[in-house]
Amino acid sequence: MHVSKCKQHSLEMRRERYFMVKRLVLPHEFQSVSEELNMSPAIFSGNHIFLSGMTGADMSGLMPEDPEAQFRNTFKKIECILHEANVEMDAIVEMTSYHIGLREHFELFNSIRLELFSKPYPAWTPVEVAGLRREGALVEVRVIVSAHYGG
Repeated sequence: MHVSKCKQHSLEMRRERYFMVKRLVLPHEFQSVSEELNMSPAIFSGNHIFLSGMTGADMSGLMPEDPEAQFRNTFKKIECILHEANVEMDAIVEMTSYHIGLREHFELFNSIRLELFSKPYPAWTPVEVAGLRREGALVEVRVIVSAHYGG
């Protein structure tokens, strides 16, 4: 089948735009978990950065029993990824948090969240779940970031 030069050029341009739209954000701290789980910690696409859900394990992979330590570790990992993408926490426009024991830990989680964010706060949906992939995890947080702030 013959494809006109104009149509061929158009297909090539769309293909280039597609591949330019999706860029991996991979701090070295996340290299092994990214390979182990076949996932990207974050993807830069268009004007946004989409982060995978982060749990409360520390950077070495150890999951503390203490809820406060888990919540702080979760946000530290998000900050690490955003630093790699050259954006700040204030660039987060949407946050979804998945909790085991949401009502029990809500005040603590919310107080830590408020230490990190200022007005206007990101849109936020906290969700109670029955379980998370990572054994011992009490929370998993995923965020969407506006790339207009940096990157």
